[in-house]
Amino acid sequence: MPSSLEIFANLFYLVSVVLAARNSVHTWAVGLVGCVLFGWLFFSVQLYADVTLQIFFIATSLLGWWSWLRGRQGEALPISRASTAGVGLALLLAVVVAGAYGALLHHFTDAYAPFIDSLVLTLSVLAQLLLMRRKLETWYGWLLVNTLAVPLFASRELYLTAFIYLLFWCNAWYGLYRWRRELNAQTV
Repeated sequence: MPSSLEIFANLFYLVSVVLAARNSVHTWAVGLVGCVLFGWLFFSVQLYADVTLQIFFIATSLLGWWSWLRGRQGEALPISRASTAGVGLALLLAVVVAGAYGALLHHFTDAYAPFIDSLVLTLSVLAQLLLMRRKLETWYGWLLVNTLAVPLFASRELYLTAFIYLLFWCNAWYGLYRWRRELNAQTV
């Protein structure tokens, strides 16, 4: 049976992710509450890289909120594409940092699955940075993150969270579809 903390963390995060796919600026405010609750939850189950991730999400949610509202000369930031080379380099960096952070967690803490947890962290950072800049490629990042996170959370018996992240995986496909459609409409 999931704890009330797990239920509320997932509820706020679920609403936030759906709002992101719908390209709604309210994703940031709702997401802040979910981040705080998830930070507390992940600390309690020794997923320390995910605690670090929630701290990052809190900071970037504030920045993303501001950026979406006033991205370019006071106007809302439009959806755009990231460069393939830039995303490739960022992906390589995310894997290297995940390996290093995973090694630190493995050697100096009692962290559970430190390398996979660290990869979820670094890929989430990449996807979040793309989301903040309203880059279409954010949705590919979230697909990859959720593919790794579902079995990780299930292995810690966070079944509700694993299920919600499976829904996030589905939502990432929806977000990709919707943002592609909006991007195409912007260029017409």
